[in-house]
Amino acid sequence: MEKIRARLNIGSKAEPVKLRKRKSQLYSKEETCPLDNGVLGVHVTVFTVAFRLINCFLVQTSFVPDEYWQSLEVAHLMVFEYPSGIRGFSYPLFFAAIYKILHFFTYDAVQLLVWLPRIVQALLSALADIKLYCLIQSLEHSDVAKWTYLCQLCSWFTWYCCTRTLTNTMETTLTTLALYYYPLPGSKTHSSTKYLILVALAVIVRPTALIVWLPLLVYHFWQEDNKLKLITHLCLPIGALTLGISTLIDCIFYGKWTLVQYNFLKFNVFHNVAEFYGSHPWHWYFTQGFVVVIGPHLPFFLYGCTLASKRYRILLITIVWTVMVYSCLAHKEFRFIYPVLPFCMVFCGESLVNLRTWKRPAACALLVSNLVPALYTGLLHQRGTLDVIGHLQTLCDDSDPSTPPLPEVLFLMPCHSTPFYSHIHCPMKMRFLECPPDLTGDESYVDEAERFFADPHHWLRTSFPYKSMLPTHLVFFDVLEMELSTFLDGNRFMRSTEIFHTHVPEGRVGKSILVYQRH
Repeated sequence: MEKIRARLNIGSKAEPVKLRKRKSQLYSKEETCPLDNGVLGVHVTVFTVAFRLINCFLVQTSFVPDEYWQSLEVAHLMVFEYPSGIRGFSYPLFFAAIYKILHFFTYDAVQLLVWLPRIVQALLSALADIKLYCLIQSLEHSDVAKWTYLCQLCSWFTWYCCTRTLTNTMETTLTTLALYYYPLPGSKTHSSTKYLILVALAVIVRPTALIVWLPLLVYHFWQEDNKLKLITHLCLPIGALTLGISTLIDCIFYGKWTLVQYNFLKFNVFHNVAEFYGSHPWHWYFTQGFVVVIGPHLPFFLYGCTLASKRYRILLITIVWTVMVYSCLAHKEFRFIYPVLPFCMVFCGESLVNLRTWKRPAACALLVSNLVPALYTGLLHQRGTLDVIGHLQTLCDDSDPSTPPLPEVLFLMPCHSTPFYSHIHCPMKMRFLECPPDLTGDESYVDEAERFFADPHHWLRTSFPYKSMLPTHLVFFDVLEMELSTFLDGNRFMRSTEIFHTHVPEGRVGKSILVYQRH
């Protein structure tokens, strides 16, 4: 009996059954994005990176002064001009690190200084495009993800902005990456820690990012079961750590305790110093700003809003909230609402999927209608301010430091019209008309640029009482040529170059930029 029992293993402890591990993503705990379908036979990642790099090199125009004067110019100042006494804040540090690496390896050629930061930004924008595609892929049918991806890539304003060294561009990139990890209903990619870190970084780069994220953060808090843990274990530690590191870095650079984010809000929002640079009526974003930014996508966006599921309602609320809050500020610009543009693409993708028989003709029309403004604004409109700097950079190559006079350039243009030493990268003396805002409350304050344009001849006579003090080169828009003709002839200035700038001259900005050289 015992032998029979032993053979049948009766009463003995059963061995655990070992199951073969499955490699299928169906059984994986980690959600991954299936990118192997590709675009035009090319892997999505490869296609997106190549697309954004082409995008980078086909944008050869200037947009706003901040893309240089709040990033590259500060970084150049920190690394090359005053490395022992630098003053900076979070965003320029990113480019200063790039410049420092180039300087360390003695690869700080001017073309690398100009293009490498933009290439890095293009790669980050490509990553954001991929994450947006993956997010919709995890939430919807693959067709919705593909059409959303198409809408994102063919947006003319995204093409125009996403490779520029603007704080708004980095804010938009970080916002899109954070959205991938945000706990939207049904999301399989959410991670509260990751998205909160990215939101914190976006606020450090540009404090107004909090405007976009406020409704999303409130919604997350409202939906969260363990609200206390969310606040004490995630929001407070992440917020305090990022703000603390940023403040510490800024304090080291400024040499005193400085909270840059507070100063940003204080001057731009509370004291409304930004109004010094122009103002628009309250309805401008609704009647012009948003319409221009979203461009030909507008009808698809509106149709998509009527079709989208409830999970995207918070995104629509965020878009409306952001536009309304920015409408309350006097100073308005297209780029301020750029961070909500990727949100709009979600609704555009939904609308294209539901067009059924008209899907492909509508997509082709969308592509062509975006292609024209993308190429025009990227290759033609406002390119002169970059081209003239490229022309002036040749003066560095042609000049001999041992043979006077050394080139000396004066820009008689609206202040910050051109980039500066970040695009010249040589010790040539240059000066431009300054326009710092008044921080003292003096109602009679007039900046240097305004004084010049009020009476150019008087300003030139008082600034250069002796001919020996005059610069060797003058740079100005063609709208000033007639008014300055007497001064130019009397001081032996002759036109050396005329550079196209725009087909749409306006006010003090002309169609062409003129370079006059003194003989």
